[in-house]
Amino acid sequence: MVLRVLVAICVAVSAVVHLYLWQDGMKSVDVVGPAFLLNGVGGLVIAVLVIVWRHWLPLLGAVGFGVATLTAFLISTTSSGFFGVHEQWVGVPVWLSAISEVGAIVLGVAALVVERRSAVSPAGAALRRG
Repeated sequence: MVLRVLVAICVAVSAVVHLYLWQDGMKSVDVVGPAFLLNGVGGLVIAVLVIVWRHWLPLLGAVGFGVATLTAFLISTTSSGFFGVHEQWVGVPVWLSAISEVGAIVLGVAALVVERRSAVSPAGAALRRG
């Protein structure tokens, strides 16, 4: 459960940063503005699901969220940008979001592996039976 909480925190931090940036001016940017809003709301939903739904799907969603969001940012730092947005590795929101997305990916994969191992091990089966 500790891994799930950490995954949820990482996803929620990235979501809140995106909602902050959306409110701080990204909402007026075509394509990327609505994506920031969707990212923020979707990330909060995923963070809650990781905690309350003890299934592998929310963890997979958290990993996908981290990969998609970090990939979009990395594309935006290239010379061609992302739908006209050109970003740099500058500022607290950028670093906070990037670090939390890496955390969502790494911790999400770790949680998937740990939960999968405990589900197939004899000790995990004994714990589930009660």
